Amino acid sequence: MSGAGTVVGLFAGIGGVELGLHKHGWSTELLCEIDPGAQAVLKAHFPDIAQTPDVTKLRALPQNTELVAAGFPCQDLSQAGRTVGIGGERSGLVDHVFRLITRKRGPRWLLLENVPFMLQLDRGRGMHHLVTELESLGYAWAYRVVDARSFGLPQRRLRVLMLASRTEDPREVLFNQDVGEPPSDDPDRRACGFYWTEGVRGLGWAVDAVPTIKGGSSIGIASPPAIRLTGGRGIVTPGITDAERLQGFAANWTLPALEVPGARVGHRWKLVGNAVSTLMSDWVGAQLANPQPYSGSADRPLTPGEAWPVAAWGKDGVAYEANLTRWPQQMPYEHLEEFIREPNQLSARATAGFLRRARASTLRFIPGFLDDVEKHLFQMGGDPRQVVA
Repeated sequence: MSGAGTVVGLFAGIGGVELGLHKHGWSTELLCEIDPGAQAVLKAHFPDIAQTPDVTKLRALPQNTELVAAGFPCQDLSQAGRTVGIGGERSGLVDHVFRLITRKRGPRWLLLENVPFMLQLDRGRGMHHLVTELESLGYAWAYRVVDARSFGLPQRRLRVLMLASRTEDPREVLFNQDVGEPPSDDPDRRACGFYWTEGVRGLGWAVDAVPTIKGGSSIGIASPPAIRLTGGRGIVTPGITDAERLQGFAANWTLPALEVPGARVGHRWKLVGNAVSTLMSDWVGAQLANPQPYSGSADRPLTPGEAWPVAAWGKDGVAYEANLTRWPQQMPYEHLEEFIREPNQLSARATAGFLRRARASTLRFIPGFLDDVEKHLFQMGGDPRQVVA
């Protein structure tokens, strides 16, 4: 048994990592978060934990820190973001994590979380940077792309979970479970999620799930996905409390963010979209408490310049691919249509805009989907015939 200890949460957001780890005996000593709204959320839910706002001004970690968790900013690494890479102004802040763990007795564990697009952006330069820094500090590392649906909630959210240690084998934590991806459900039988803001080059289509909840815009405008209900019963968007629950938080978890002067209601969407799924960190906490031997006998070394796979590990300058899927386990699944409790009708304006883009695109849609969009537009008072591609 690996044993629990004290945690420092850098880029703590609204506490997604902490909620999961606390279930398995870990205790948090310090939270670092710069967003005022997120600070208010952390203060409301973790009133006894010290906070500091700026990782660039944090001089040292508390003594005896056992685990540093850092869901570092993804804006420069995300496919939906600026894609400038690991050297960007926001995502480049991860270097302060390395600065803080360079002490002679660094933390036993380091847990990083980010978007999987970083594996391919700039030919994988971001991951190469992380690996190089970790190995220079004496850490063995392993990462795995994980789908949040594996833990039972209907959000298709892929994230890279990277675990490193100076004293333990991170493969025994991340690699000891794998059930394989289940077959996709029937889109006529289940509600389907998509992004109504797309429709030209992509759709974000997900069967019995919403696509990845986004952080929205920098000016606090909400960016919820859309959901096509079954039986032609319309198109809705989840409410903010549904989004919180899709990330594993309790409903109204982010409500304290509105106490910040000048806060916009849509800022809650940004906080939820940028959060770490609590069920992912819950799984990591469970695995840390029960590591299992991993032989790696079937793993193969990666050649320099080769694309980063779904799962890999390495030390001493050599990286290996692990033959794993994005589904470490399959918890009882909550179907999307039954999960959503506070749906909002997609407006006629939003529906018409999506329909216009979809008609002008070369995308292929499943039979009946655009018919359902047209029907919804008509029900909302619009005329599909007046929507010109």
